[in-house]
Amino acid sequence: MIRKQAIYFAALILTLGLVIGCSNDDEAPYQMGMDDDMMMNDDDDMMGTDFSGTYAQVDHIGRPGINTTLSFDMEGEPSVKDAHNTTIPSEMSTTFQAGFQARLEQYHDVYAIKLGLDPADVDYENNILGLDAATLTTVLAADVLEVAPDLPTTYFNPGTDFDNDGRILVPDGDEVALTGRHPNDDIIDVSLILFFGGMEGDRFSGQDLDDDGMADLPRLTSDGVALTADISTSFPYLGDPE
Repeated sequence: MIRKQAIYFAALILTLGLVIGCSNDDEAPYQMGMDDDMMMNDDDDMMGTDFSGTYAQVDHIGRPGINTTLSFDMEGEPSVKDAHNTTIPSEMSTTFQAGFQARLEQYHDVYAIKLGLDPADVDYENNILGLDAATLTTVLAADVLEVAPDLPTTYFNPGTDFDNDGRILVPDGDEVALTGRHPNDDIIDVSLILFFGGMEGDRFSGQDLDDDGMADLPRLTSDGVALTADISTSFPYLGDPE
């Protein structure tokens, strides 16, 4: 029996940054936010910049937050997160899928234990794309953004009620997902919905099951942070930091 309580999942996702290590501290000749007039136009200045050094890959940042959430580092063991960041994409799924799936199932176990339920009764449920846990983690373990030339670029668009069953957040045949990333996409919420939303996309969304004004289920399908950036149709697309 579910105990009446509001349990909110701890923040799962951290925004990943792209960091490139180098053995010297020279600055790049172009930085985001510079006007065209401020860009390097002097060939002598450009040629004089020293790009020597040893560079090391430290992150892929294909899908922000996935590695942070599903990697399974253990104290005293080599960092799985770091290993994932430096593995070539063609080897990622084979190497990390099983661990990612185990971590995804562990999150559901934690929720069950918090509510006094049997973890065996609170397993991952196939999501809005119809993907089971093994398939989802196989897809996400490869930290790349696919490109679909003939489809809209989006992290997820549920489409419309294509089969007129009154539901949108189910595989109807017109949804588009993981075809890239648009600045308007709330990729963290999409990831959480894929993890915890189940077939309807709202499995754990802080529901009040007995209408007493208190949540009986945790809110796991959103980080609660709305998009506040100004988006434009011209480069660099994002407005000034807020």
